[in-house]
Amino acid sequence: MYPTLVLLGLAALLGASQGRTDCYGSVSRINTPGASCKTAKPEGLSYCGVRASEKIAERDLRAMNQYKAIIKKVGEKLCVEPALIAGIISRESHAGAALKKGWGDNGNGFGLMQVDKRSHKPVGQWNSEAHINQGTNILISMIKTIQKKFPRWTKDQQLKGGISAYNAGPGNVRSYDRMDVGTTHNDYSDDVVARAKYFKAHGY
Repeated sequence: MYPTLVLLGLAALLGASQGRTDCYGSVSRINTPGASCKTAKPEGLSYCGVRASEKIAERDLRAMNQYKAIIKKVGEKLCVEPALIAGIISRESHAGAALKKGWGDNGNGFGLMQVDKRSHKPVGQWNSEAHINQGTNILISMIKTIQKKFPRWTKDQQLKGGISAYNAGPGNVRSYDRMDVGTTHNDYSDDVVARAKYFKAHGY
């Protein structure tokens, strides 16, 4: 009896340390057309769609890998897929490459996840665990708002709605099919989900 209890205890500890990351759904189950041509063209790409999202994510991978450990740590702590956090970081700041001294969006967006100083008080250094923790908590608050707004949507649909809301606010999400209308380049969640799938396939 005792060894079994010890094993069960160990299993519980291992489960806790590995951490679930699917509390709010999974990007793996979301169909997406990927990046719009408006997003792809400034990246120098002659094509759009999932292929464009994947190419942009591929270019960001080396820079992203500097933050892989803290992205995974935050994801496991907050039960959000690390790949999704990476997808948002890629879209928002090209893993930091698009920032000047940690700032973007004309000095309004802070850090890897571009926390808007007009809506939130930025926490931590621009590329720190504290910052990624704040950005991910903002994402979670958006997902929860969408869950209340659209209780009949599946968990994965609510997740996608929350991703869209991270960019343009929950008020902009009015229907599932048109949730990205009004986001930057009208493709925010579609592009982020496609990039997240790429990062998931590369160890996130």
